[in-house]
Amino acid sequence: MNNGKSKIQLYGFNNLTKTLSFNFYDICYAQTQEHQQEYLQYVDEAYNAHRLQEVLTEVAGIIGANILNMTSHDYEPRGASVTCLISEEPILTEAIISEDNLQYKQKQSALKDSAVAHLDKSHVTAHTYPEYHPDNGISTFRVDIDVSTCGRVSPLKALNFLIDSFDEDIVVLDYRVRGFTRDIIGQKHYIDHEITTIQDYLSEKTKKQYQMIDMNVDQENIFHTKMLLNDFNIDNYLFGRGEKDVHAAELEVIELQLKKEMSEIFYGINSLE
Repeated sequence: MNNGKSKIQLYGFNNLTKTLSFNFYDICYAQTQEHQQEYLQYVDEAYNAHRLQEVLTEVAGIIGANILNMTSHDYEPRGASVTCLISEEPILTEAIISEDNLQYKQKQSALKDSAVAHLDKSHVTAHTYPEYHPDNGISTFRVDIDVSTCGRVSPLKALNFLIDSFDEDIVVLDYRVRGFTRDIIGQKHYIDHEITTIQDYLSEKTKKQYQMIDMNVDQENIFHTKMLLNDFNIDNYLFGRGEKDVHAAELEVIELQLKKEMSEIFYGINSLE
């Protein structure tokens, strides 16, 4: 956020690398083995490589990046991965450059070299991890997304879109800025925007939906936020059955199991029970 302050005048290319990482968790209760397999099949269809490609393409558009290449894979028995290589600058093609225009040819060469240099720094990736345990009926599905950029492109612009795209029970966010860039007098800058917490960039809608905790290391430009959905409606977590199909005593046990699972993932520690 600029907050009305004048922008830093840079010398040459902005060499800062900004990475925004998401871990999304969706949790449900599937009592029977049949229900568990149905749940895994559901998340495989809802979060397949094609769906992830659509999401990452939208992310590239939101942050103002150009897609250089995209690869995707659906795995057996389950899971999917998508990798999208992006660039801040468009790539000129031979078709729009005349043979006798040396200046444009030199510019084209520079852009191609720049694009190659971007490949290890500017990318968007998505991976899915369906998981269950047959003994307790809990099934947990995880989606990991990384948006890594360099230059003026900021991954924070896609923050709320990605959260709204998946709408999961738990979201774990990491944002870090690495490297440095120089201004016109040669002074190094280790960050080019103001941030105290990832929550500064979250929509009011998201802030109302989730309870959050932060762990930030400002001097290292590392920002970490965990989010747990506020509303708990047991009917949303029973896969293959509805609340009306389960006895009250069993519902109480299931609710305790689900909340225990969420708490363990949110705090990153197993219960002693």
